[in-house]
Amino acid sequence: MRTRRRRDIPTRLERVQRRFERWRKARKVGSRIPDTLWASAVEAANACGIHRTAKALRLEYYSLKKRVGGEPAAATTVAERSAVATFLELPPPAQATSCQCTLELESVGGAKMRVHLEGFEAPDLAALSRSFWDIES
Repeated sequence: MRTRRRRDIPTRLERVQRRFERWRKARKVGSRIPDTLWASAVEAANACGIHRTAKALRLEYYSLKKRVGGEPAAATTVAERSAVATFLELPPPAQATSCQCTLELESVGGAKMRVHLEGFEAPDLAALSRSFWDIES
């Protein structure tokens, strides 16, 4: 079985890793990672994969994934956020044909409940069934 060594890290990722280490040594406690370092991490993640990059750079996986995905969280100013955000109007869903649902519950004691729903949205069936089982207790 082959074990991974530090030199198994691609050169590009290793350079970014060294930049992060220098920043960590010089930073004030509690300071945020600069945008230039985040940009380097995103580039490395696109080339080497999010998991591998997050592990090598000691970053939280989901924070890096958000930035790789291009979400507005990576934008720093309000103007940048508004430039990224767009409004998309969706038409209301077309009325589907009549939907039907029948829910039948029966307890060990013989109590039965049958609910037949047709043509409208279903109520909270989980809460309804829980109340049925609580009555039996």
